[in-house]
Amino acid sequence: MAGPAFVLDVVPVTSPDVIVLVDELSALLLERYGSDGRSGFVPEDEADAVVVIARRGDDLLGCGAVRRLPGHAGVAEVKRMYARPGTSGVGGAILRRLEAEARTLGCGEVWLETRRANVGAIGFYRHAGYDERPAYGRYIGRPEAICLGRCIGS
Repeated sequence: MAGPAFVLDVVPVTSPDVIVLVDELSALLLERYGSDGRSGFVPEDEADAVVVIARRGDDLLGCGAVRRLPGHAGVAEVKRMYARPGTSGVGGAILRRLEAEARTLGCGEVWLETRRANVGAIGFYRHAGYDERPAYGRYIGRPEAICLGRCIGS
């Protein structure tokens, strides 16, 4: 996507921009995998989550959220990562910002889950330094899920 650089903003979890992007992500996941992934992150229940939006002018480019992972001291969880097609560099920038926000939350590790069928996402996270880790929480015993993690320091 040509044009001026994009900016990253921290916005409220219930921001209309977040809703637009999460709805778009959910529709894409439903089409590709038969499940929209909404149950793992309900904005109204995530008041403490930090949400980052990428935009270029008025154009929304992507989003992601990070929250402390309940029951796992020092661990943050990345949720609802999404970059619109053709937005080269946006996903990586959002992920780096989420890791910085996780450090601000006092976390030294970041974990996440995606579907094993989502080979593009798995490759993206592996390229960013994430390795497969044991399943946690709601993902235990779910063969379609792959959990990844990375130490980020604190």
